[in-house]
Amino acid sequence: MKTNLEEINRNIYDIKNKDDYDFKIKKGLNKEIIEEISKQKNDPDWMKQIRLNALEVYNSLELPTWGPDLSELDMSEIATYVRPKTKLNSSWEDVPEEIKDTFDKLGIPDAEKTSLSGVGAQYDSEVVYHSIKEDLIKQGVIYTDMETAVREYPDMVRKHFMKCVPVNDHKFVALHAAVWSGGSFVYVPKGVKVDIPLQSYFRLNSPESGQFEHTLIIVDEGASLHFIEGCSAPKYNKVNLHAGCVELYVKDNAYLRYSTIENWSKNMLNLNTKKAIVGKNAGMDWVSGSFGSKISMLYPMSILNGEGSKTEFTGISFAGAGQNLDNGFKVIHNAKNTSSVVNAKSISKNGGKCTYRSLVRVAENAQNSKCSVSCESLMLDDISISDTIPTADVRTEEVEFSHEAKIGKISDKAIFYLMSRGLSEADAKAMIVRGFASPVSNALPMEYAVEMNNLINLELEGTIG
Repeated sequence: MKTNLEEINRNIYDIKNKDDYDFKIKKGLNKEIIEEISKQKNDPDWMKQIRLNALEVYNSLELPTWGPDLSELDMSEIATYVRPKTKLNSSWEDVPEEIKDTFDKLGIPDAEKTSLSGVGAQYDSEVVYHSIKEDLIKQGVIYTDMETAVREYPDMVRKHFMKCVPVNDHKFVALHAAVWSGGSFVYVPKGVKVDIPLQSYFRLNSPESGQFEHTLIIVDEGASLHFIEGCSAPKYNKVNLHAGCVELYVKDNAYLRYSTIENWSKNMLNLNTKKAIVGKNAGMDWVSGSFGSKISMLYPMSILNGEGSKTEFTGISFAGAGQNLDNGFKVIHNAKNTSSVVNAKSISKNGGKCTYRSLVRVAENAQNSKCSVSCESLMLDDISISDTIPTADVRTEEVEFSHEAKIGKISDKAIFYLMSRGLSEADAKAMIVRGFASPVSNALPMEYAVEMNNLINLELEGTIG
């Protein structure tokens, strides 16, 4: 019988390839290292200057002190750029066999054939594969890696890069801007509806390293898109770092859904930053499943700048032994008749800690806005921890605002009822947990809902088996 986290088989996610690379920057963080990354990336001067300025900002900012303890992070022990032994490929068959085998086992090529209109696959610091269906290209949709976008669409990138998320937002945004590599660039032209999702998958293989991909998506007026992000890494004994950045621009009357399933290993510090600027009568939906990682600090944010704009967040976190997942959502109502709905859930077991941390701000000029926040926490034992720390900053009386929070243990009565119907105790508990998580899995396409339910099953092994 499996009894603790270390014994749980993470199956395909713990595939480890040999740490074999074309180039790996020396560990640490200083001006010389930033200049070397810029040289390796063949940056234009304006991008190099962004990196160097960001390094100065990074050095001037302190670590956050209000959340999980980050003192174990030692940047002198982290390599911030690792280039695998391959170039960017447009044919899956051209990807090196060992890397291709990893993505094959993760199901990326099959998903591309059945349920995606475009795929990007990043391995360590570089995108190794990218494709987009021909009919989208004919409609003017751009989907490529960020390095290609910097070269081929410099005006568009320069106008938007680190503008939604300012470099001085916090210390790890500044770090990201200094050492970023890889990621995806998407532009959907006015009025174009991308009916089948695009997906980027980020895989970190190299130990004692960081992944700093940058995702920049622009959905122009009246257009729509569903973008899916997947992440995983094998487990190592020393700390790895993920400090990516996602900048989303949803123009007037446009719609974007951004779905994420994060399954980092239990030695990962996940310090990601995601923001969206939402235009008039536009919609921005977030769907988030957070599994794995030793520490997570992730608070997606919607800035509702356009009158009549809407946002919805549906998310779940699952923390086991040795995990501290500090996640949440932020929304700023900056215009009249805006609305937001937040539905956050967390599960903790074996002494894991989940914290929901949120900010809702309704500006003085955002009359007739509506906001509903619901956060529920489920603890599977007596030693786990769950906290809810909501912040509401409402600056107008002409608003509808509601907040509810529930924190509790799994119901003995519900377990007894299901067992009376023939289920084992383990199966009864698993059914209750899956039901608790169903709002998130229901918001995902079928293939990704299956993946999320499989991750929940993996996490439940050893707790109730």
